[in-house]
Amino acid sequence: MIITYLGKQFFKVQQGDTVLAFNPIGKGSKAGTVSRFGADIALTTTNHPDFNGTDLLSHGETVPFVVDGPGDYESKDIFISGFMTETSLGGKKYINTIYSLTVDGISLCFLGALSDEKLPADVRESIGTPDILFVPVGGGDVLEAAPSYKLAVTLEPKIIIPMDFDTATLKAFLKEAGDEKVEPLEKLTIKKKDLEGKDADVVVLKA
Repeated sequence: MIITYLGKQFFKVQQGDTVLAFNPIGKGSKAGTVSRFGADIALTTTNHPDFNGTDLLSHGETVPFVVDGPGDYESKDIFISGFMTETSLGGKKYINTIYSLTVDGISLCFLGALSDEKLPADVRESIGTPDILFVPVGGGDVLEAAPSYKLAVTLEPKIIIPMDFDTATLKAFLKEAGDEKVEPLEKLTIKKKDLEGKDADVVVLKA
């Protein structure tokens, strides 16, 4: 599995020939560069331009299977569960869907534009203990560094990948994690066996 960070909360996850995209940046966003590539599965947690650019992920004959809210989905032999939470962006309430899925034996949990560290009990139970957790850390509308790290460790992931940050908020998050010397990676290439012995290890990816 290869995980690439494209800014804000936009990630590309590739396993073999299968490409997944999480929270692609839309045309109307001020969050950064819009990326165009073909994705087999496109997941959006929140119907907001910063996160809902699924229409940009068609390429040639590749048109993504779009996952855009709570419920159970299946595509390319990947089972995806979406759990509803609420968030507030720019003073407006939105549904934020937390996604849980397994790719090549590695369980992923993507928290999206989460603004409250207190998850509903049923959502928390359903998430379980993911291998890799994607967590927002930038503050503002989403979780800040301290509550973000606090929530992350309670979910007992093997790897924590922060997202939606700038230099200052990332530094604050790494300080919470006691891991200020983490070197950012261009991408994360990982297999199931590589997770052995890891316990809430923070991996920072360059956008």
